[in-house]
Amino acid sequence: MNAGKFLTGLLSGAAVGAAIGLLFAPKKGTVTRRKLTETSDNYIKGAKSKFNDFAVTLNEKVESVKDKVDSVKSKI
Repeated sequence: MNAGKFLTGLLSGAAVGAAIGLLFAPKKGTVTRRKLTETSDNYIKGAKSKFNDFAVTLNEKVESVKDKVDSVKSKI
């Protein structure tokens, strides 16, 4: 999965969810804004975690390819 597409989808979904939440919120504005802030913070933390996991996995794959290339070089 492309990381850019994932992050775009995640942010779009969060924005749509926030908008729907505002439209149907039965609570005071201050309570709603606080809840939206907490929810958006959770989404951001989740996105950062996913991105960091993706970066670690990508780094591991790059190192694996480098090792294979070095192995092939030594055989040649």
